[in-house]
Amino acid sequence: MSLLVVGLSHRSAPVSVLERAALSVDAQAKLLQDTLAAEPAAEAAVLATCNRIELYADVDKFHAGVAELSTLLAQHSGVGLEELTPYLYVHYEDRAVHHLFSVACGLDSMVVGEGQILGQIKDALARSQELHTAGKLLNDLFQQALRVGKRAHSETGIDRAGQSLVTFGLEQLAAGAPVEAWAEGKRALVIGAGSMSSLAAATLARAGVRELVIANRTEERARRLAEILTDSGTEALARAVPMADVADELTRADVVVSCTGATGLVLTAEAVAAAVGRATPPPAVRDTLAPSADQAGTTGGDATGFEQHAAWLENARGEGPAQAAARDGGAPEGRTTSLALLDLAMPRDIDAAVHRIDGVRLVDIESLAEASADAPMADDVEKVRSIVHDEVAAFGAAQRAAHITPTVVALRTMAADVVAGEMARLEGRLPGLEDKQRAEITQTVRRVVDKLLHAPTVRVKQLASEPGGAGYADALRTLFDLDPQTVAAVSRADHMNNENDDPNRGRA
Repeated sequence: MSLLVVGLSHRSAPVSVLERAALSVDAQAKLLQDTLAAEPAAEAAVLATCNRIELYADVDKFHAGVAELSTLLAQHSGVGLEELTPYLYVHYEDRAVHHLFSVACGLDSMVVGEGQILGQIKDALARSQELHTAGKLLNDLFQQALRVGKRAHSETGIDRAGQSLVTFGLEQLAAGAPVEAWAEGKRALVIGAGSMSSLAAATLARAGVRELVIANRTEERARRLAEILTDSGTEALARAVPMADVADELTRADVVVSCTGATGLVLTAEAVAAAVGRATPPPAVRDTLAPSADQAGTTGGDATGFEQHAAWLENARGEGPAQAAARDGGAPEGRTTSLALLDLAMPRDIDAAVHRIDGVRLVDIESLAEASADAPMADDVEKVRSIVHDEVAAFGAAQRAAHITPTVVALRTMAADVVAGEMARLEGRLPGLEDKQRAEITQTVRRVVDKLLHAPTVRVKQLASEPGGAGYADALRTLFDLDPQTVAAVSRADHMNNENDDPNRGRA
């Protein structure tokens, strides 16, 4: 196993860098294809969420693999390699397995213990399977990660340590009040119909909002989500609207949750100011609020636009967007909130400059990261870490044992061929043997061979499953002069048999 992961997350990079490095679904597919075309990689998978971008690969060379994967991430994210490199982390072999298992359990999430990451890992595996970039190693790894994550949630109280990013964001908007009491009777607008937006819509419906409007670029998906919410038994009135109606719906909404795959801003500060009935920003500022046609096509707007937003905010109060968001939950002291905004997209959907609009309160990924840094961790986190430790050891042992199995099978096949050859030679020398005698001699020779091979093959499997045991397969092939092509053929046949025995093997 030569598993390598190169990535960046909210723990290693600021939100501004994550925003610019965010990958669309099409960009992820192209990254996977280019990774597989690269010389060091035999398999590849991408795990891209709102706060992490990770590229997993089975490589034959560590240093060449790190260089190639880092370069590919930079090329497809649009962030220069020199700028991206300080924020990248690298994990190899067992450490890479430990990292993914920790991610699956929610230990590496912005909100510790959140369970939505399991769905995102499942999606990453499904995408790799559809594109045929995931082989045996990554299929086994990601499926085991899903099982480990489910085990952690079922056997411990990790759910008490955290919740979904949606729930955490709504709690920040509620500013200490129960979400149900805060949401009751409100009109909610959800922009987007993906997994995160769907979770937000369902959470708001359960929390007691009066009306729930779903807007999405593909209106059919919005209608399906609205129908599901209507059939779920909640009292919220759910309906779908086209994206063109967002401006009108914004004037009636009390709370807005946005999480789309757009590369430009979905809600500008100018649009939000108009929706809440406030004066539009001064002309000198207005041009910095709505992205130009060129900026709208970049990942989260260009750096100049964000610097202009920051400069405006700093001149107004002497603080940047993150500080303005964190202070009083994003609303200046004494301000009455008439519109609450939750931006869960990466890159951001909502202009950070809306912090300065009277009556508007914004919680985004950056402010959630700051709020979660002080969140207490439950005692169950240690139990989950113990589960991860045990599962990593078991996975590594299974992979190493599986690596030597074809060699052992090839050895026993060679021994069986030797027995068959010797019995054929005996038949030529003693043609008068009776069938009963011939069968007894054959069985005796086979028992001798089996007894001679039993202890070495059992022991070599045990040794190979231990750390550093990968070399035992090579030693066995050398000692018995086994043909490497024969071993490879056994391995391929075994893999094909496993797939034929279980048609669901390898599917997320």
